[in-house]
Amino acid sequence: MARLGCVGNGATRIVAARPAGVHAPCPPRRDGPGHSRGRLAFRPSPGAAAPHPPPCLRTARMSDRPPTDAARPLRVFMVGATGTIGRATLRALVRHGHDVTAFVRPGRGGERPSFPAGVTVREGDVTSRESIARDGFAGERYDAVVSCMASRTGAPDDARAIDHRAHSQLLAAAQGAGVTRFVLLSAICVQKPTLAFEAELQASGLTWSIVRPTAFFKSLSGQVERVRQGKPFLVFGDGTLTACKPIADDDLAEFIAGCLVDGARANRILPIGGPGPAQTPREQGEQLFALAGRPPRFKQVPVALLDTIIAVLGTLGAVIPPLRAKAEFARIGRYYATESMLVWDATRGRYDADATPEFGTQRLADHFARLLRGEVTDDRGEHAVF
Repeated sequence: MARLGCVGNGATRIVAARPAGVHAPCPPRRDGPGHSRGRLAFRPSPGAAAPHPPPCLRTARMSDRPPTDAARPLRVFMVGATGTIGRATLRALVRHGHDVTAFVRPGRGGERPSFPAGVTVREGDVTSRESIARDGFAGERYDAVVSCMASRTGAPDDARAIDHRAHSQLLAAAQGAGVTRFVLLSAICVQKPTLAFEAELQASGLTWSIVRPTAFFKSLSGQVERVRQGKPFLVFGDGTLTACKPIADDDLAEFIAGCLVDGARANRILPIGGPGPAQTPREQGEQLFALAGRPPRFKQVPVALLDTIIAVLGTLGAVIPPLRAKAEFARIGRYYATESMLVWDATRGRYDADATPEFGTQRLADHFARLLRGEVTDDRGEHAVF
């Protein structure tokens, strides 16, 4: 483990989430998944620890009209601009006329992607408030901060250092630079370090938006090459344990940038997915086989295998510290294998695809087709699974 205004399409809708308060993280499940499917809702098995994405208060269509204050360009300070979502968001901000400064890590040399013309690039240490203020803001005033920054590995120490502490340093420096708006890219299922910073942001006095997307296209594209090579598509259980509404980088970027000017998204936790309907892994695999012109072939991986791996690594981690982190990664893997990336309905005790907001125009099947034709590539980096 992110454009101004709304995409002009008739299917765009948004859920207004609870404007304040801290929500518990999504805990690992303690038993088998056993989701039952009905009306695109997915229910955890009895006794499972229920995850807690932000509760949704109502569903409403998002207007296709541009926000009333969209004509005024903002001076935006951005972190996390070198990742795939960050690059898309940077393009969106520039496209809509904002004056953007991208604050990046030093010494990346040839690793750094090319930025759009007009973007100011400054280098420094994002974990240091002094460096952010001195090297980033450089004594200048800014209107807003957009953060697509996240820990590179998701390991506990990395998450605490980046998802919490670095963001806390950024918030303090931003307040000193006159920033009044802060847009944070989070996730529909957040870990404790991110939740801790979200609480700080909500209590900061700034106008804030916390964007919690569902699944990214690149996260679901790891088996394209397997299918191209004639190998089976791997699924956990029977492939129907979970579902999600994947969202494209550019659609998510447009939504994030729109948070700067759309008053309806101010001081809100905003779960967001791409165009529906929700898809299970098996449905994703069937789409991929059809696009590749091959008959569907699936290989089922039992969830119990992950439980065994977690137990072994957890036991060995007591005496071999590096294995503790591997056990944590295995727990995260089990979570994503057994929990849907959809809005959680606490009243009914299930995931609700109908209540999961939709935004944008791009669909996962179109992305699969472009990958198969070699028109695009996915950079999954350290987040690759298959």
